[in-house]
Amino acid sequence: MFRTALRNVLAHKARLLMTALAVMLGVAFVSGTLVFTDTLGNAFSKQSAKSYDGIAVVANGSTSEIGAGAEKEEGIPSAALEKIEKLDGVTDVTGRVSGFAGVADPSGKLIGSGWANKGGNYAPGKDGKDAAYDFAKGSGPAQAGQIALDKDTATKGKYEVGDTVRVATNGPVQEYKLSGIFTTEDGAVNAGGSLVLFDTAVAQKLYLKPGFYQDITVSATPGTSDAKLLAAVEPLLPEGAAAQTAQKLADQEAKDIESELSAVNNMLLAFAAIALFVGTFLIANTFTMLVAQRTKELALLRAVGASRRQVKRSVILEALVVGLLSSIVGFVLGLGLAVGLRSAISNFGAKLPNGPLVVSPTAVLAALAVGVLITVLAAWLPARRAAKIAPVAAMSSVHAVASTKSLVVRNTIGSIITAAGAGAILAGASTGGNDGRLMIGAGAFLTLIGVIILIPLLSRPMIAVVKPLLQRMFGVAGKLAGQNAVRNPRRTGATASALAIGLTLVTGLTVIGVTLGQAIDRVTTDNVRGDYLVSMANGGSMDRSALEALQKAKGVEAITPQQAMDMEIKGEDRAVSAVTPGDVEKVFAMEAISGSLSTLADGQVAIAESVAKDNGWKAGDPLAVKIGDGEPRKSLNLTVGAIYKNNEFLSPFVVSTKLADPHYEKPYIAEIWLKMDGGETKANEQSLVNALGDNPGMNIMDRQDIRNMFGGMINTMLYMMYGLLGMALIIAVLGVVNTLAMSVFERQQEIGMLRAIGLDRAKVKRMIRLEAIVISLFGAVIGVVLGSFLAWAIGETFKSSIPNYELVIPMDRIGLFLLLAGVVGVLAALWPARSAARLNMLTAIKTE
Repeated sequence: MFRTALRNVLAHKARLLMTALAVMLGVAFVSGTLVFTDTLGNAFSKQSAKSYDGIAVVANGSTSEIGAGAEKEEGIPSAALEKIEKLDGVTDVTGRVSGFAGVADPSGKLIGSGWANKGGNYAPGKDGKDAAYDFAKGSGPAQAGQIALDKDTATKGKYEVGDTVRVATNGPVQEYKLSGIFTTEDGAVNAGGSLVLFDTAVAQKLYLKPGFYQDITVSATPGTSDAKLLAAVEPLLPEGAAAQTAQKLADQEAKDIESELSAVNNMLLAFAAIALFVGTFLIANTFTMLVAQRTKELALLRAVGASRRQVKRSVILEALVVGLLSSIVGFVLGLGLAVGLRSAISNFGAKLPNGPLVVSPTAVLAALAVGVLITVLAAWLPARRAAKIAPVAAMSSVHAVASTKSLVVRNTIGSIITAAGAGAILAGASTGGNDGRLMIGAGAFLTLIGVIILIPLLSRPMIAVVKPLLQRMFGVAGKLAGQNAVRNPRRTGATASALAIGLTLVTGLTVIGVTLGQAIDRVTTDNVRGDYLVSMANGGSMDRSALEALQKAKGVEAITPQQAMDMEIKGEDRAVSAVTPGDVEKVFAMEAISGSLSTLADGQVAIAESVAKDNGWKAGDPLAVKIGDGEPRKSLNLTVGAIYKNNEFLSPFVVSTKLADPHYEKPYIAEIWLKMDGGETKANEQSLVNALGDNPGMNIMDRQDIRNMFGGMINTMLYMMYGLLGMALIIAVLGVVNTLAMSVFERQQEIGMLRAIGLDRAKVKRMIRLEAIVISLFGAVIGVVLGSFLAWAIGETFKSSIPNYELVIPMDRIGLFLLLAGVVGVLAALWPARSAARLNMLTAIKTE
């Protein structure tokens, strides 16, 4: 039986090709993901460990919050470094400060991605060099007017040593002379950003305060115990500072890297699982057709003494051979995919740390096991059917057809599972929250399984609807295509199922994405009256000088900062927006429900309607708060001056900057909003650019940019999901090709007869193409309906938390999906249609 199984694999190479491709693609996805994340994790861990070479202890200064999302770093004083340097066993102590620094290219544009643009201090040791940086040209900055740049940034900006470079921090743009160009493995540079090195005194003034460092590293003499040195360093640090050994910190960073990559790994593996799940239909379909074609052969084996178990084993053995060979090739393809992913990320500007390709035993075993297991499991049911073929079937060339009883049982089971799944989805939609989404997830799985079981039943009535249209438009070829599409409902169903699964996921994601995008867009248009938003490129705080400069800009009608802070109310820190009274109503749709917003100028507080309702506050009520960044915080007795209609761009509590500023050493200005005389014009935008000194570190966005900022993130995520689901759709297309190729092979005699009675080659091709289009569109329609239903249910679970949420069915995109499904059918039919048209009619007629 082993020889028989091996012979069948070799005899049906072409027919098993699509199955092998499906397994290869799925295994390549799995192995590529595992190898890529292992390689990435190893490279980042080694880079992290390398950054602590020669370091024994690391200490970090304390931080204290001064506003929503803001922190004030207390730092470690220089006096502490001097004391630590005198400890026995200490060879060197280096202090570091860092923050945002953006470099302008010759055209004035920011080099880098904003969030990854970094500035720090050059800290030479006793030998006059900073071990963290290797200089390719020049040297480190030695005085206030100098900087050094990383090599990539200098190359992008076409800067050479001695050039003048414009650098932006969170204040006005400054010009510096370039003293040197260095290479580094710093994470900011590797992420596509930039690194600017300042003289230590300049960096301290920019990012902390003179004489203080954010963190320090301590190097020790050989043989000195890290633990003992740590114990000696800790008492010398200021209150709130924390220290640990470099080895412990490196180990923790390695764990953090592994945890972060695990999330990426799991997401990619989830899409690989979807691709393999789709592939099971192709594999099962292939083996079902092979078994049907070999009915006489298998029956003869039974007649000459083969047992049912031996027949079943022979089919499973075929699947095992196909799965093993395909998995091996797929694993090799996966290695190529891992290398390709690294190159692709580098092409997008991010520079990954150098390191070898890591191929772990886990990746090898997992990939091979998945490929073989999926293939064998998918072939199990066809193998079981093969074992049931009676020896008497050898006397007939007619393939056994499913009995009425088996169809009734199948349809009954499918109906029960589908009903249970739909019920769970509806229950989840009404429950809402995380619990509701879990119910919807379970219901979606059951519904998909149920519909897949029912698809053969659904195929007849749904395809029957289009059969008259096919006949009217394409004549005999259309009529035959419609009949062929439902001739074998199980095969049609299995082929359409693969497309249905892919389109269910794509449609569901699209409907949710478009719905959220339009809801967010409405939030922007309904809540914003201003024309421009100014913010830092890295999302950090702006210096007050930026606000003062914009206030003087030509054409400014109203301007207010969105100054983030917090106040302690009833023992709980609450987010607060400090704004400019009078102007805030001109840039935001801020409508008072009770009281008056003019009371903000009098030092009173405005509270959002939802928060006021939850706490029973109303205009005129007293409100005891604690405010400020000092210790202890200052207690104030405020008055609720107004209750305003919720605005998504403002915190639940709003006060004037005049009230807030005296209590904070350095306000956290996250955004500045402006209303301009004449609205959005090139002249007004240029006026703001000029006022800020053509600062590359600041973004100036108009209303459309603001809308794109939120909607763009959703679209980017959607396109990423489309790309990841593309593998499953490719496998689904292979399924259509496979089905048609098998169908042509089975119908050689029939096609020969059709050719003999006058059906020309063009009409034969048309018949096969139309059959492919019908099957593809049938699967696509099922997927679109299911995907829209799931999107509605998921939307119901969070619509209460999203203002203006309203389900949107993007008919243009759905129409595009259906059109692409039709194109898939045409492309999938190219080879089978050509094969059918080229059949020799006399040879085909003689075929059994």
